[in-house]
This record gives sequence, C-alpha cells and structure tokens, in this order.
Amino acid sequence: MLPILLSVVVISLSGVIMPGLMFGVTLTKSLESPWAGTQIALGHAVVEIPLILLVYFGFIRFSPNNAVQLVLSLLGGGMIIALGIGMFRTRAELVQRGKDSPHNAFVAGILTSALNPFFWLWWVTIGTMLVMKFLGFGVMGLIVFIAVHWACDLVWLSFISNVIYRTKSLWGQKFQEWLFIACSLLLIGFGSWYAISGILLVV
Repeated sequence: MLPILLSVVVISLSGVIMPGLMFGVTLTKSLESPWAGTQIALGHAVVEIPLILLVYFGFIRFSPNNAVQLVLSLLGGGMIIALGIGMFRTRAELVQRGKDSPHNAFVAGILTSALNPFFWLWWVTIGTMLVMKFLGFGVMGLIVFIAVHWACDLVWLSFISNVIYRTKSLWGQKFQEWLFIACSLLLIGFGSWYAISGILLVV
C-alpha cells in the first residue's frame, strides 16, 4: 500500500499547493483568524468525504460528458464571479471591519468546494482513479486514503493561514486592501475560466 499512499500524497499536495479558488479564500479569511485554514479544510471535508464514500462503495460512477461539464462550469463559474465582484466592490469596507464575507471560514470551505466545477471534474478523473486503487485494501484502506488525502489539505491550508495571520500587522491597511483586490480578481478570473472552458466543450 505504501507506493499507492505516496502517490496520493504527491497528487493531493500538487492540487492543494497550486494557487486556486480555495487558496485565494484562505488568504482573505486568514486575516481574521490563524485557524481559518483549518476551518476551510474541515468545510472542504464535509463535501469531499461523502463523495469519496459514494465513489468507493459504488453508489455513483461519474460520466463526465460535455453537458454535465457545461452545467457545472456555468453554474459554478457564475457564482464564483459574483463572489469576486462583491469582494472587489467592498474591498475598503472589508479592510476596515476585518471581515471579508458574512460566511465564516468553515462555510467558505464548503462553498469553495461545492461551487468549484474543477473540484468535481478532478473527482471524475484523478480522484476516482485514486479511490479505485484502494478497493483491494478493504475499509481500513479507505480510512487511510481519506486521512492521508485530507491531511494534505489540512497541513497546507493551516500553514498558510498561520503565516498570513501572524504577519498581517506588518502589512498595513493599504496592503491588505490590495490583497482583497488580488483575491477578488483571482475569483473572477477562475470563475470566468470555468465558465468559458465549459462553453468551449460544446462549440
């Protein structure tokens, strides 16, 4: 099982370390609390672990056809763009009150997973492949897979959150405002990319 677990660590870390939707939200939420990354990882697990169980026990088998990808991309991309625009418009107010949205970090972890079409597409392809490798190891193998995969998210996001929170006093309000601008543009960019990539599948 060890070689398979090593592949899970490498693939999982490559996904979570790459700057993306969850990373951008972690940056802004970390201005509020050093535990934001941990809470986002917990929210992510609320969506991801049931999905892993459904795949493992054969209750669902994804069919990543163009229609499904288009719907996921348009709905998820549209919601993410809306979140980014809202953050951009209220960036000065966000810095003043030290809070970037009405949602706490735990809920943000759920939303950034559920609304991210590439999260679902990742599980359609790479994620399902990894889960299938553990079918021969029984339930204990499944538990180990979930623990190792989620630990990669937890460790990285918690590390980022602590670094951001403990150094925020060095930045000043102007820098924090630019951070919100950068993260809002990141959200708008990823949302647009998701929507356009879905449209390109059917044209």
